[in-house]
Amino acid sequence: MLCCAAGFASADEKNILVTSGSDRATPIAVVPFGYQGGTLPDDMAQIIGDDLRNSGYYAPIPRQNMISLPSQPSEVIFRDWKALGAQYLMVGSIVPAGGRLQVQYTLFNVATEQQVSTGSVSGGVDQLRDMAHFIADQSFEKLTGIKGAFSTRMLYVTAERFGGNNVRYTLQRSDYDGARAVTLLQSREPILSPRYAPDGKRIAYVSFEQKRPRIFIQYVDTGRREQLTNFEGLNGAPAFSPDGNRLAFVLSKDGNPEIYVMDLGSRGLTRVTNSPAIDTEPFWGKDGSTIYFTSDRGGKPQIYKTSVGSGNAERVTFVGNYNANPKLSADEKTLVMIHRQDGFTNFKVASQDLERGNVKILTDSSLDESPTVAPNGTMVIYATRSQGRGVLMLVSLNGRVRLPLPTAQGEVREPSWSPYLN
Repeated sequence: MLCCAAGFASADEKNILVTSGSDRATPIAVVPFGYQGGTLPDDMAQIIGDDLRNSGYYAPIPRQNMISLPSQPSEVIFRDWKALGAQYLMVGSIVPAGGRLQVQYTLFNVATEQQVSTGSVSGGVDQLRDMAHFIADQSFEKLTGIKGAFSTRMLYVTAERFGGNNVRYTLQRSDYDGARAVTLLQSREPILSPRYAPDGKRIAYVSFEQKRPRIFIQYVDTGRREQLTNFEGLNGAPAFSPDGNRLAFVLSKDGNPEIYVMDLGSRGLTRVTNSPAIDTEPFWGKDGSTIYFTSDRGGKPQIYKTSVGSGNAERVTFVGNYNANPKLSADEKTLVMIHRQDGFTNFKVASQDLERGNVKILTDSSLDESPTVAPNGTMVIYATRSQGRGVLMLVSLNGRVRLPLPTAQGEVREPSWSPYLN
């Protein structure tokens, strides 16, 4: 346990494509934290700096460029940091206390030479990463007004081939940055589309363990699981409603794939879409009644939205010849999706400003799939291919940061971001 102190444009207006950002991230110096007790298994300052960098808002100053290494506020010489161009500076110290570690940290505005925030957190040696993510969360919110999402978790699926048809599929949970992965489920049959419930305690996923796709719900802490669907044909793409009481998913029991919603208490089923086209990949709006989804009802896959019970669907995407797998930012102003430009064959992660219609390419990879957005809307993790292997990549929503995430061996796919867990 940690202890802490501290309206749409018309279709022909939707034709703007942005391929890169322009402004720069804010320079910040996160100085190595002072510690007199030997070597610790995790470098807290490095983790904090990486977190702030991953948001796309801040650019940590390399340690080799640091002129001094203060660990206490009284040791800070501001001219050193002004000379390096740092706008913010964090110093900290780690002190053993009764079998635990007490961490003090202070964040400064270098230009004004004033404290922005100060705080403390304590925990065991095995909680160094938790404490670092907590400090990054607190600092990011103080600087930006946006709640930090660095203490969140991620789900993903790995597939390891041992020859022939011998494949082991594993559902993993890790820190958002890929560290500390643990196994939640292993199977010889495919596992698809893991999704967190809003309470962070349950996950839904598709398993082929019965040789056909079926949706399961599993409790993260206990591993207890229950089978939710057993319909003929496709059972796929589960998505929890914002209150966690309903689950949207795709069934083909009546012919072609359509979106349905199940009340998890009564198990009552409501059909949401009714089209001769393929409707798939539902994602809930935060009002609990709007569902965004992918459909080829216009001839090519595009993203639509509908209100549960209305029967009407409104097209949302107009730029490009392929848009699929919709996700929304926390403020619902930005749609994140898999996008293909007209005249190209590569699939990339892109964002669309839902007010202006502008589309921005976020990735420089290809064959991208399965984007998932941080609960504060600042970062996206997606699956892609690198050197012939399926890997996960992180990109900031402003496009300034793109980097691979460390994950287990094998093909890695199907990432899904948790909600806030504290």
